[in-house]
Amino acid sequence: MTFDSLSEYIDTLESIGKLHRVKAEVDTNLEIAEVMRRMMYSGNSPALLFENVKGYDIPILGNAFGTMDLLKIALNMSDFKEIGKRVTDLTKLKIPSNLFDKLKVLPKLSEIGAYAPKYVDAGPVTETIETEKANLNSLPILKSFPNDAAKFITFGLTITKHPETGIRNIGVYRIQIVNEKKAIMHWQTHKRGAQHYEILKEHNKTIETAIVIGIDPATIFSGIAPVPEGMDKFFFSGIVRKKGLKLVKCKTVNLDVPANSEIVLEGYVDPNEMRIEGPFGDHTGFYTPPEPYPTFNLTCIMRRKNPIYLTTVVGKPVLEDAYIGKVIEQSFLPLIQMFQPEVVDFSMPASGWFQGMAIISIKKRYPGQAKKVMMGLWGMGQLSLTKIFVVVDYEINVHDINEVIWAITTKSDPKRDVIIIDNTPTDTLDPASPILNLGSKMGIDATTKTAEEGFMREIQKPVEVDNDTKNLVDKKWTNYGFSN
Repeated sequence: MTFDSLSEYIDTLESIGKLHRVKAEVDTNLEIAEVMRRMMYSGNSPALLFENVKGYDIPILGNAFGTMDLLKIALNMSDFKEIGKRVTDLTKLKIPSNLFDKLKVLPKLSEIGAYAPKYVDAGPVTETIETEKANLNSLPILKSFPNDAAKFITFGLTITKHPETGIRNIGVYRIQIVNEKKAIMHWQTHKRGAQHYEILKEHNKTIETAIVIGIDPATIFSGIAPVPEGMDKFFFSGIVRKKGLKLVKCKTVNLDVPANSEIVLEGYVDPNEMRIEGPFGDHTGFYTPPEPYPTFNLTCIMRRKNPIYLTTVVGKPVLEDAYIGKVIEQSFLPLIQMFQPEVVDFSMPASGWFQGMAIISIKKRYPGQAKKVMMGLWGMGQLSLTKIFVVVDYEINVHDINEVIWAITTKSDPKRDVIIIDNTPTDTLDPASPILNLGSKMGIDATTKTAEEGFMREIQKPVEVDNDTKNLVDKKWTNYGFSN
């Protein structure tokens, strides 16, 4: 089913035994985060609903998307490539030139119309509105690690609008709480929200901002996903949901937010009000050091009468964000194949914290093709921040790290097949970059080499068992004393 709200998703999880209610009193200061991490590291964690939060009357939902099974339920699909296929189908839509063509394209146009957001006057999120009394400290925001600088909002969907085009973006950025009215927005240089901010900063203007905490899973995923430049994220949510999102107007800023949200923080970010943000225990497994970032100023809180606070915790992989990353990798494979048609499969190992490493398998047809693919992918959006690319032949399973290591060690020569590119953009969170946001890239060509690529030896044939022997052993398997 397609969920319209976070509460609908919670109800479904409970009905199928995928929700654990924590009734014991728990503290937002370190305790809840440790429970969530410990459950995630144990494997196959259910979603956790903390009902008795010390000092607050708002329950906390955590580990909501912490397994692939949970994500299949959340997004109502088993094959995440469906999302990318829907996007690529839209790009292939031809403008009809005659009546017959127009009739043929009508069903697709109707489908596109169904994806578009719908505007309503009110919704559950408008049940309670606070302006003067709006207070960030009224929310059960977590402190996750002992050396974190403060409490951080970690799963807020930050909504901004491009100052020139009006195209809306949703991004997930950590937000450090300063006091009841102010927070620090961690807008990394390469993120789209930061681009909107920089445009207005040049004109010495503030940027209106809304932060959504808790909404339907498809919209949450849309906020995290690196969608193509120029695509409205609310429309992308409709593509994922196969159903348009209901939006309401904010009360103090000129922005739209999902009507079924749990909590919305309205305000603005002031480029003239910089503060030191961090440290923060991040998904690299290290504390990111303090850096200056702009200040978010709260002007209003809209929320349900009985909202649920959605949060996530990060740290050394593998945690919840790793599973969401696997969905992103598969859902955007069709888009990668649109620009790099030789790509067969794509994987970003969870332990590589997304930007650390990507493995690509290709159907190789000509010399140098692996390097061509690397260069192309380094030119695609957020993939520009990927530190290491490994390219393998199509028969290698990119999701099996043992197969990948075998390919690297048997099909690559370090001098011939490893390329290093210096002075390239890097992830802000990369603890190894010699300079913040600037470092090097490595590409490893682990495909079978040709003579043109400098392989002058006879290509060795992989060992394989013949079919007659396979069939013989299959038939006699139980005779050996083994169970089927």
